[in-house]
Amino acid sequence: MVLDWLKHSLPRSLYGRAALILVLPLVLLQIVISVSFVQRIYEDATRQMTRALVPELAYLREIANAAPDAATAANDLARTAPALSVGVDLPAAATPPGADVRGLFDLSGRAMIEALRDGLPDLGPVDLSDRGEARLWLPTVWGDMGVTFDRRLVTVSNPHQLIVLMLAFGALLAAVAFIFLRNQLRPIRRLAAAATAFGKGRSVDYRPSGATEVRAAGTAFLDMRARIERQTQARTFMLSGISHDLRTPLTRLRLGLALIDDPEVPALMRDVDEMGRMLDSFLDHARGEAADEARPVAVMALLSEIVADARRAGQAATLLPAEGEDPGPLPLRPLALRRAVDNLIGNALRHGTRADVSASFLDRTVRISVEDDGPGIPPDQRDEALRPFTRLDPARNQNRGAGVGLGLAIVADAARMHGGSLRLSQSSRLGGLRADLILPR
Repeated sequence: MVLDWLKHSLPRSLYGRAALILVLPLVLLQIVISVSFVQRIYEDATRQMTRALVPELAYLREIANAAPDAATAANDLARTAPALSVGVDLPAAATPPGADVRGLFDLSGRAMIEALRDGLPDLGPVDLSDRGEARLWLPTVWGDMGVTFDRRLVTVSNPHQLIVLMLAFGALLAAVAFIFLRNQLRPIRRLAAAATAFGKGRSVDYRPSGATEVRAAGTAFLDMRARIERQTQARTFMLSGISHDLRTPLTRLRLGLALIDDPEVPALMRDVDEMGRMLDSFLDHARGEAADEARPVAVMALLSEIVADARRAGQAATLLPAEGEDPGPLPLRPLALRRAVDNLIGNALRHGTRADVSASFLDRTVRISVEDDGPGIPPDQRDEALRPFTRLDPARNQNRGAGVGLGLAIVADAARMHGGSLRLSQSSRLGGLRADLILPR
């Protein structure tokens, strides 16, 4: 239980945890030194100086007890007390309190009272309500004798100076350590920012810096990014060649079939068209990040264009009003996003009769949703539906045509390309499938 609470209470960032590692020992050291100073130095010094005062108080009481009458005792005390730096009145001018009086946090006062009572067992009440002056009552044969003295006689002068200096230099050293820590963590944060941007499909300028280990990690990241970019370019060139090589024979097949007068020609033409659609799906799935570059895109304007194009093509697509405040243009890949939404609309209309498109602008993400009124996908098959070449047609409507199992995989790739994700659920409005394209802002 305690470990779980501690785990959730720790800072999430590396800077916060490093600062905690720096500050916590420093604070603990300050507390230990402060407690040690108060108990071992401040209080002990107060006891020692108070014990030196006890014989003087006992001497004053002996003078009072040795006098033949109260008036003589008062005169003798008046002549002796100034030499001891105390004030004496006999009989006591003030009425003694019922018990000792001191402040709650008056640590030196507690040590002083303890030392006085150890040396003078019959000591009366001690009043320390005035932090600058102490007053006590001593019994004599002529009544209670009131004694006042400056507390500086029995306490350390300016004891707070050590604590103030300790706190001041501790804060100064902590500030210097924080500056050094920030400079050491800046290269790590730059590396994290570059990796995050690359995960969202953007390549930012980055040069390794900092400690040796951070430089090694930065160099490894640059090598990895270069390899991925080279592989993406090689794949793009390869697919361009495949597209050219395969479309040419398909075109010849279409022309050849158009010249044949046979009842089987329409079926063969459908097969050729299906091969063309399959080729388009393969290319869309494999085109990946090299398809277009990220640039500022107005989400609602792009969705309006996509839905308008779908409606012109005879598809029953509807754009719903946006939820939340539109932040304006966001850095997105328009072609990849258009291809993803087109696939979601086509998938919705392949298995339903309508597709509703909506956008929600949240604090850190943008959610583009496409809902249909089809049969949906069972919860236990939704993860499998995101895999390439997976077809769940037995659970769906096959009367609208069949794909090659790449529609949702293309959308998931587009989401990952932007650093987001694709989530499938059941539509609460239409009852069919709800596909949420989550993109970071």
